[in-house]
Order: sequence, then C-alpha cells, then structure tokens
Amino acid sequence: MTPWTNMPAKGAAQVAAITATVPVIETARLVLRLPRISDWATLESIFTSARAIHIGGPMSPEDAWLDFNQLVAGWVLRGHGALTICDKQGGVLGLVLLGHEFGDPDPELGWLLTEEAEGRGIATEAAAALLPMCRAIYGTGFVSYIADGNDASVRVAEKLGGFKAGTHPLGAHVAVYHYNNKGDGHD
Repeated sequence: MTPWTNMPAKGAAQVAAITATVPVIETARLVLRLPRISDWATLESIFTSARAIHIGGPMSPEDAWLDFNQLVAGWVLRGHGALTICDKQGGVLGLVLLGHEFGDPDPELGWLLTEEAEGRGIATEAAAALLPMCRAIYGTGFVSYIADGNDASVRVAEKLGGFKAGTHPLGAHVAVYHYNNKGDGHD
C-alpha cells in the first residue's frame, strides 16, 4: 500500500459523512456507490493497463491517481461524479460516471470496466441506472465521448439511445454521442 492510499484514522468519520450524501444506486446485479480508497487497487489496474487505451492510456500510476481523484472530486465540485460499479457481493467491476473533465465541452456519461466484467452487459446496466440522474441534472445536455475503435462502448451508447452527432473539438478521433429524453435516439 502506498502512503497516499492510506485512510487516516481520524478521517473516517468525515468520509462517512460525505459518503452518506452521495446516492447509492442498485440494479438487478449491481451496486453503484461512491468510490473508496480500497477500490484503488482494482481501478488502478484499469487506468494503467491497455484497457485504458481509449481514454488516453495506459497512464502512469501518478496520472491514473490524479484522473481518479478528478472523477471523484466531481461530487464536491458539481454534485455528480464517478461511482464504483460493484457486484452484489461487493467485488469491484469498474466505474460509471457523470463527469465534466478539463477540455470537454459537455458533461459526459462514461464507463470503465475490468477485463472480467466486460462482455456481460455490466456497462449498459450501470450506465442505464445512471441515466435518470444525468437527465435530472442536465436534461439532454450530456454526451458520451467514445474513441475510434472502441466498438464495445459504441454498442453501449447505442443501447442507451445514444446517437453519433459529431466529433470532439479537441480530436476528430473521438466521437460524440448525444442522448435525448426519450431514449430512442431521436429528438
């Protein structure tokens, strides 16, 4: 364990108070909850491996830690952010988020999974569970940014009613998927 991933004993009460303000979302197979430091070992393996190729990775451990902190900080700064995707037994499967990262023109509905979780409908189930919050906060003013070649994420966005509507202004290799309130891909 690294020093920056240790929980200070006197910080636990503060963390518990903050955690109580963030929604926990349950689906048939999943629990979506505020990330914990104890999730980091699993999540770091996503950010620092080839699994992160579609989000600018693999990242260095430091960049991965900073990106993770940015996603979690959204809860304090904007009232939304990353949620850890867990199975009903508490196993960490990845992240789902409503976030607004530096350089992005719109807030994003996004997902990252462990290799073991991929291909089981986990991203679709988790993102679908987060859609009501996305719509409550932003109406139709949120998107998914999907890098070229990330066919699995394209399928998830389309299952959720997303439709391709251009490219990211910072890079033509990233498609922008919009959502509407009906979930059918049409306004």
